[in-house]
Amino acid sequence: MNIIDFFELSAGKWFSQRTLHNLKSGELKAGKSNLIIEPLPNTDGTVIQVCQQHNIDPTTISGGFRLTWEGTIEGTSNPEKGSAILVPIINPDHPQQGELLQYQGTNPNQSLSGRYSLGEDEVLTLITESPNFYVEERLWYLMPNLRLRTSIVKNNSGLTQASFCSEIRMGLK
Repeated sequence: MNIIDFFELSAGKWFSQRTLHNLKSGELKAGKSNLIIEPLPNTDGTVIQVCQQHNIDPTTISGGFRLTWEGTIEGTSNPEKGSAILVPIINPDHPQQGELLQYQGTNPNQSLSGRYSLGEDEVLTLITESPNFYVEERLWYLMPNLRLRTSIVKNNSGLTQASFCSEIRMGLK
C-alpha cells in the first residue's frame, strides 16, 4: 500500500468517537464527529493553488483529498465544523515517505507542509510542525470500515494533548 492507496481506502463518510486527554491538567473529554473524505484530481483548482504555493507542478502528483467534519466535544455547546485539503507529495527515492501539503479553511495560500511515512505495518504517521505547535498523528485500519487514530498535540504555551479515535465508515459520502 502507498499513501494514495491509504487515502483512497479512507474515502467515504465516517463516524468518529474520540477521547481527549490534556496531559498538563489531567482533564479528559469525549467527542463525536462525522467526517467525509473525498478524493480530488490533480486538476482541482484548490489542489493546483496549494501545489503552486509550494512550487510543485500539479501534473506530477496523483491528486489530493478533501476532509470535512462536524462534531461536538463534551462540555462545549458549539459544534466544531471545518474542512481541510491534503496533497501528498511522494518521495520518489522512498515512496513510503514524503511531504503532505495541507490547508484548512478557505485560503489555500495559508497552507502548511508536514511529512508522512507509511510503515510496513501499514500504519500512517503524519507530522506537522511550526514554531507554534507540533502535531503527530498515527492512523491504521483494523478492517476496511474500522480505522483507529491517535494524536499528540503540543503548542508553545505548554499545552500537550493526546487523543484516541475510533472511526467507523458509514458509507460512501
